[in-house]
Amino acid sequence: MKTIQAYRFALDLTTAHERAVRAHAGAARVAHNWALAMVKAVMDQRAAERSYGIAVADLTPAVGWSLPALRKAWNQAKSEVAPWWAECSKEAFNTGLDALARALKNWSDSRSGQRAGRPVGFPRFKSRRRSTPTVRFTTGTIRIEPDRKHVVLPRLDRLKTHESTRKLARRLEAGTARILSATIRFQGGRWHVAFCVQVDRRDRSPARPDATVGLDVGVRHLAVLSTGELVPNPRHLDGAARRMRRLARRMSRRVGPDRRTGLRASKRWEAARRQVARAHARVANLRRNGLHQLTTRLVREYGTIVVEDLNVAGMLRNRRLARHIADAAFAGLRRQLAYKTGWYGSRLVVADRWYPSSKTCSGCGAVKTKLALSERTYTCTICGLTLDRDINAARNLAALAHEVTTAGSGPVAGRGADHKTRPSGPVAVKRQPGTAAAGKTGTVPPQGGTSNHGLTTVH
Repeated sequence: MKTIQAYRFALDLTTAHERAVRAHAGAARVAHNWALAMVKAVMDQRAAERSYGIAVADLTPAVGWSLPALRKAWNQAKSEVAPWWAECSKEAFNTGLDALARALKNWSDSRSGQRAGRPVGFPRFKSRRRSTPTVRFTTGTIRIEPDRKHVVLPRLDRLKTHESTRKLARRLEAGTARILSATIRFQGGRWHVAFCVQVDRRDRSPARPDATVGLDVGVRHLAVLSTGELVPNPRHLDGAARRMRRLARRMSRRVGPDRRTGLRASKRWEAARRQVARAHARVANLRRNGLHQLTTRLVREYGTIVVEDLNVAGMLRNRRLARHIADAAFAGLRRQLAYKTGWYGSRLVVADRWYPSSKTCSGCGAVKTKLALSERTYTCTICGLTLDRDINAARNLAALAHEVTTAGSGPVAGRGADHKTRPSGPVAVKRQPGTAAAGKTGTVPPQGGTSNHGLTTVH
């Protein structure tokens, strides 16, 4: 199975190498800002001409927004705009132009309704001090050195890595990987290089291909499994909050930049800013590492994993829980499960956003009309089941996937459930053995719109 995968390594750059990398990142920014200014000037000119009543055929010719069109315009003007263009790789300028072409396309598609999600604004100019330095190489000499401590990139020559590149080097030596591009980016006070690689992964299967597990995420516990396992929430942000507050106070006491007066930041402020950035990067790295360990363990063991389609953006509007929800990274957990299930031969099932997993009794299937968030123990008034709220939800997710699988209905888009509160009167359905309530005659509420309970299956 061929798939696209990224390998990222930290770099240890010398002063000369860092100066060269920053020059390439600056060249990308210059090309981006020049092309954006050209596009804006032509758009404003055409708008002004329309207001004068000039015919469409007589308007100033429009400028193409595609990458080839922007690259052609840049090649014609680069001798005047950037006389030093020969000092940097052509890939640096291509990086800025490609970013602008993507941004303009996203803005145009958003205005015309061809792009889902929130409205996308018009591209803005990149600041030298606020934009993230980055440059991407797609052609030229891109390789991993045999010593596994250096990488070679066009015009930048041999760069030392902070960590070993053996994971990628082994695949390259075995012929199961091919480097497509390399991107250098400054993040968290350190330079990183990320290789986009086409990997030929061997077909694998989980240890228990017939096992199904429901996964209920939360703030008190990062994940609760239908097996009863409680995965603790490490709360990395809370653990580092004291140090981050101290570093932020230190930075605020020093002389920072002022855009109104043109005052430049002091060196002590820059040093304090780097410390704050490293503290945030450490929290992000710890969170990412914990999610990778959890998701890899799940996809290696279970054949089917069931999760909920949560409205994370809506949950973040709760100012009391927003910081804790963001620290738990619900979206990152689901994203990793989505692509890792394909790697390891398991299956990801996404329950509909409106499926009442917490309100439904995992023993008899009765649905409560209301369930307050403060009620951490689920008590069924019909069968008398008393169970932890999150474990009950996880068991409902696991049972739901099993019922849909045995029913033989195909997967559909997961928005077919009824948005209204369901009646408490249950409908009898025979549960299959092996679910959360094996061998029992339970009840499940009628589902609105679909026969497969609003599930989406990701293979």
